[in-house]
Amino acid sequence: MAYENLLLDVSDMIATVTINRPKSLNALNRATVTELSAVLHEIALRDDVGVVLLTGAGEKAFVAGADITEMRDFSPVQALSFALFGQGVLEFMERMPQPVIGVINGYALGGGCELAMACDILVAADNARLGQPEVNLGIIPGYGGTQRLARLVGRNLAKELVLTGEMISAQRAYEIGIVNRVVPPADLMAAAREIASKILSKGPVAVKMAKMAMNRGLDLDLGNACALEANAFAVVFSTEDRGEGMAAFLEKRKASFRGR
Repeated sequence: MAYENLLLDVSDMIATVTINRPKSLNALNRATVTELSAVLHEIALRDDVGVVLLTGAGEKAFVAGADITEMRDFSPVQALSFALFGQGVLEFMERMPQPVIGVINGYALGGGCELAMACDILVAADNARLGQPEVNLGIIPGYGGTQRLARLVGRNLAKELVLTGEMISAQRAYEIGIVNRVVPPADLMAAAREIASKILSKGPVAVKMAKMAMNRGLDLDLGNACALEANAFAVVFSTEDRGEGMAAFLEKRKASFRGR
């Protein structure tokens, strides 16, 4: 499928998805979110992709927010539709089998910060800025920002960031637990690919099941979440990779996983 607002490159089991609207700082309009949904669904079904890298075109922005030009004339019904659709796309990204690494190359604001927080791992350039500044426009986050941010950093700190609309540095985002790693801009993609390569060296089925257990378990009480984990643990014992991984460990050699 050809995309107008995205770039897709697949090599070495890594799919790199780039939001490609640099003139608008990669702002999310409905067309772009629709394409993002399509590309994620495509990738989820591909056997030649084990990890996804998600980034923005240019050097200024990952995604600087939603497209205000499009949003300004929304009716309440249109706003609800836009929010629910975007929330569904981000929820799918969380639950797709492959881990998604957000590569934050600049501003990640509003919808861009929400998109980043739905990734599994975040690597940010040290000049990146993150935030939920929607209150500056008289609106609130609509793509899960009031919910994921509180789950990542705690209720009170999330309230401070949302209610003040303050932008924070990549280093501050690292300190409070939003970002996993902060590197110089020149090292950003290499750092993300390094993490991807480490993930790809592990058992593919185990990686998928671990992602599923962690993401879905967060919505459950501890007892049911642990039951979910136990069932996922049992499932991986049915795989060839489990036998290979344990044999390789005992034989002191590198495992050769086949994803089955």
